[in-house]
Amino acid sequence: MANTVQARKRARQAIAQRAHNMAQRSELRTAIKKVRAAIAAGDKAAASGVFQASMSVIDRIADKKIIHKNKASRHKSRLAQAIKAMA
Repeated sequence: MANTVQARKRARQAIAQRAHNMAQRSELRTAIKKVRAAIAAGDKAAASGVFQASMSVIDRIADKKIIHKNKASRHKSRLAQAIKAMA
């Protein structure tokens, strides 16, 4: 357990920051699932629209360094590839 006032405060802040990061990561996973569901439904136009919205979510979370930028790029690339293959 933290012994100093500063360490106690940092522990409290870490708990709050972790909760915020988990919520952001959950939002990312939801966005990816929405795109995959649209792809599975077979509607290319809808999938493209959902993909555009989810790209901003993915980029925003990568900019905040909640996930690595390469992981964000990999997700976007694979989703785009799956939409392109729907033709």
